[in-house]
Amino acid sequence: MSNASTNYEEALRSNRLIRPLLALPVFYKVLIANSLIIFVGATGGTWLASRLNQIPSGAAFLGIFIAVGWLVSVILNFVVLQIAFRPLMDLGKVMNRVQAGERSLRAPLTGLDRQADQLARTFNMMLEAIDEANRQRAAHIINAQEQERKRIARELHDETSQVLTSLLISLAVLEESVTTPEAQQRITETRMLAHQTLRAIRNLSVDLRPSALDDLGLLPALRWYLKEYQQKTSISVDFQVDCLEERLPAEMETALYRIVQESLTNIAKHAHAKNVTVTLKGDYESVHATITDDGRGFDIEKLQKMPGQERGGWGLVGMYERAHLLDGTLTINSKPGRGTTVHACIPHHSTGFKGKEVMFAV
Repeated sequence: MSNASTNYEEALRSNRLIRPLLALPVFYKVLIANSLIIFVGATGGTWLASRLNQIPSGAAFLGIFIAVGWLVSVILNFVVLQIAFRPLMDLGKVMNRVQAGERSLRAPLTGLDRQADQLARTFNMMLEAIDEANRQRAAHIINAQEQERKRIARELHDETSQVLTSLLISLAVLEESVTTPEAQQRITETRMLAHQTLRAIRNLSVDLRPSALDDLGLLPALRWYLKEYQQKTSISVDFQVDCLEERLPAEMETALYRIVQESLTNIAKHAHAKNVTVTLKGDYESVHATITDDGRGFDIEKLQKMPGQERGGWGLVGMYERAHLLDGTLTINSKPGRGTTVHACIPHHSTGFKGKEVMFAV
């Protein structure tokens, strides 16, 4: 026990001596180390020169002393410079990795070298500022897109749809006034074409921005969208909601709606699935959206290696961005032949969240 305590005390003493030296700026570290080397070399050289006549083969011994002193000086300088510049070298490595694309990295702090830590803090603050600027820019872009979608959807619904509805009424009146079968057939075909166009415009308006999302909220908008989706694709969708309040913040509702919409679009285009389960679950901290299908699945790593244009057709970047902008996460689990599961988790920042259990299927 006495030996262990003695070793511990010696380690503490050495640590107390070393830490102040390591905390010195790089300039003073190098200055002190070289001063010690020069002092030892000068002292040793003076002592050797004063006794050179007393030493046999003094000239050879002096040459060996000079060579050994030079070698020791180089080694000591190398070690000192490695220790002194280690924080700066580590910072340079982090900078290179950040430049290569690893934007989530941050420079480590030594806690000893104040100048190096100041550089690391400045670098980290710059990265945080860049991330925040990119985040705000992405948020502005997405908000502008949603506002433009809303404007176009309103115009299609209020103006274009009304014009086509008036056209259908006029064609119906004209059809009753025409007596020849050939003219009636032509008018009937025109009415069918106008009706198809009206339905296509309404579907386009809903895809751009459903009015139910703004007027009624996320759940009614998703119920209506999933019914339309099943009619278009013949894919069975089971929609379940657990402990989720009727209305959420507008940004959260838009993000969850777009993630579900994009996931179902991918399923219809690529998965060849027959059954899909969409689950929304809320708690006091976050809202979870899970979309699971029984389709053919895919290789996630292979998809990520695709060129941007091909990968962009899946809409994954937009889904990730929408979740990230709300401090959320989005994960995709898929394997060929085993279906796909998309899970989005978005924090719920309302302190008075009180969800109620609702279970239903579309």
